[in-house]
Amino acid sequence: MNPLLDAEQAVLGAVLLDPGQLSHLEWLAPDHFHRPVHQALFAALRKLRGDGHPAVEGEGPVPLSWVTDAVDDAGLHVRGLTASYAHLLVSACPRPAHAPVYGRMVLEGAIHRTVTQHAIRLHQEARADVLRGEVEGTLHHADVLTGVLTDLARRWGTEPRPVAPATSQAPDPPALPPTQPDWVAEDEAFLLAVLVERPGAMGEVVDWLRPGDFAYPVHGQLYQCLGALHHRGEPIDRITLLWEAQRRGLLADGTLSEDRFAAICDGVGAGDAEWLGKQVMRSSITRTATTSARAVRALAEDEALAPGRLINHALHALGPLDEVRARWQTAHGRLAARAPATATSPSGPPATRVHAALTRSTPRAAPSPPGRLGPGPTPTAARPASRNHS
Repeated sequence: MNPLLDAEQAVLGAVLLDPGQLSHLEWLAPDHFHRPVHQALFAALRKLRGDGHPAVEGEGPVPLSWVTDAVDDAGLHVRGLTASYAHLLVSACPRPAHAPVYGRMVLEGAIHRTVTQHAIRLHQEARADVLRGEVEGTLHHADVLTGVLTDLARRWGTEPRPVAPATSQAPDPPALPPTQPDWVAEDEAFLLAVLVERPGAMGEVVDWLRPGDFAYPVHGQLYQCLGALHHRGEPIDRITLLWEAQRRGLLADGTLSEDRFAAICDGVGAGDAEWLGKQVMRSSITRTATTSARAVRALAEDEALAPGRLINHALHALGPLDEVRARWQTAHGRLAARAPATATSPSGPPATRVHAALTRSTPRAAPSPPGRLGPGPTPTAARPASRNHS
């Protein structure tokens, strides 16, 4: 039993029986059909109507030429289509007047299928960008997926807006992203070493880098400790960091071991914190895109989910990627004009402390940025690793 196949056959049979039904299916496109033979036949029927076929304007019984001409035209694009199959389609239509309803069923199947395909592409591009050390392809395919969801919402007749699924409707959590390359851990540890050893380095990244951007939780928690010290205006070094980590229970629960702490704080602390922070954010973008793509695909593969809810839940699943992308844009946009670290507000605490406070809280999802991000300049960091970071 295949309800989608039945719906595709029924809508085609309805148009073969009553060419006038095409006027009620202007929103339905050939590529909304799953089977290539159905795509070709629906395209042929629309072409015949556009060419002014006598069956469209004529009254009385539909001439046999309407069927044979459609089969001949569609046969130029697909193989195996015969007049007997066209007559099978006619017999598969219970009521020609129900063509718009059958068409909505076809569109519903196309929405699920299209969202699945674009989620897979986003996932694949994010995995490829991990190896390339880039994010442009990932962000482009995220824009494409968002545009597809918006267009599908318009065709379905609903307003595209992010809506979180109810607990009972939420799909199973997507599988964890694959193991990160070794250089991800190296970049994160090296950045922490720079932030500990270089006075003022936190001010270079605190505006846009968040603990959740770190692939390894212990690194994110140490960055959170550094953010707390920076927020309170306290000095930062290995002793103050260790004390803050102890206050937060990272030593007691075994999250932070002595060896791990020593490996970070005893590392080379000379480097460009801003450049390293962007390396961490690149990893965060591709990792977040992978998670979002898997969540969208899980939603699209739930056949019981209505198209309107699927579209809105999928937009919600892309929210974390939009939030990371907005901070990525901030990281590049602030290169030209960065406020001095000692700047103060006449009516509040120092601006740097306000930004630092963000590192201690969970960021809210930001709206989708208005346009694509172009590649920004990449400062060079000095670090004793063999991998090319350019």
